[in-house]
Amino acid sequence: MIPINAPQIDEEEIEAVINVLKSGILTNALGKGPMVQKFEENFAKFIKAKHALAVNNGTAALHMAVVGAGVKQGDEVILPSFTFVATAEAVVMAGAKPVFVDINPETYNISPEAVERAITKKTKAIIAVDLYGSPADMKPIREIADKHGLKIVEDAAQAHGALYHGKPVGAYADFACWSFYASKNMTTGEGGMVTTNNDEFAEKLRLLRNHGEKEKYMSIMLGHNYRMPEIEAAIGCVQLNKLPNFIEERRKNADRLTVKLSKIEQLKPPEEPKNCKNSWYLYTVRLKNANRTKRDTIVEQLKNKGIGAEVYYPHPIHLMPYYNRFRKRRLPETEKASEQVFSLPVHPGVTVGQIDFISETLSHLTK
Repeated sequence: MIPINAPQIDEEEIEAVINVLKSGILTNALGKGPMVQKFEENFAKFIKAKHALAVNNGTAALHMAVVGAGVKQGDEVILPSFTFVATAEAVVMAGAKPVFVDINPETYNISPEAVERAITKKTKAIIAVDLYGSPADMKPIREIADKHGLKIVEDAAQAHGALYHGKPVGAYADFACWSFYASKNMTTGEGGMVTTNNDEFAEKLRLLRNHGEKEKYMSIMLGHNYRMPEIEAAIGCVQLNKLPNFIEERRKNADRLTVKLSKIEQLKPPEEPKNCKNSWYLYTVRLKNANRTKRDTIVEQLKNKGIGAEVYYPHPIHLMPYYNRFRKRRLPETEKASEQVFSLPVHPGVTVGQIDFISETLSHLTK
């Protein structure tokens, strides 16, 4: 089976873990272990952000950012429904109401026009997701946020290494959130990061990460235990050094696959938004004029051929049983995409021969 994603781990990561174990420093009560601090410094430099705060997973990063943005009980947060559930989960955990809006059908990212139409007096923040590693259109979203006095959280969990108008994603947001889950472009096993250029926000995030403690056993606000262990940070330091090469390999595979799949009339390959560079976390195609059954049949046939195709995401959040109560409007582009798209492997472990096999198999199955 060619997996949809696979962590690229070798002896360098193993040695980094062993060194942490030998050091005897596995964590730090305030989340400031030496490897965590090194990873934060290196990641902030890579993202070109002033502050980076390592946490134990991407959902924790989102929750901290939403709370850090001042979102509280009774507030509304605008976000896409076509994303992983953690994006909405963080809003509800903060006591606020998620307001789901539609996507741009070309990029699958949140529509700035839909955002502006959804703003009310209760709106506190906007969450933009860089879905599949494709940068959200942040300039108009930033203009909308500034016009209405709103904060922006950018869910960049899938966008390590992506660029928007020449800058790393997150540059136009108040907070950017990253995941280092095992399938991501770089991994720490689990793990996450919040980046920001605002000193005040960064200080609040540090308190939120560690039980509201500014010093041990002295909590000055409600917080959580969202610390990253030293072993994860050590893996992260190694993976971050490798990330540019990982992205380059993903890009080569994506480019080769696009050339091949562009010849298949029934498929719409992904396109990079103008002035952007995709991180190619997921290579997502659309089966034109298809329904869910036809799409799912193709995906199952690909798996039977040894190709780990997957559907991200078959169930938009606003249609899920728990979140259906927040549904206010139809999201036709979101619902259509959820029935027609599927993703194909392009990670660094995929060979040229496998890319050719994927395209040839799809060509045969769609005839």
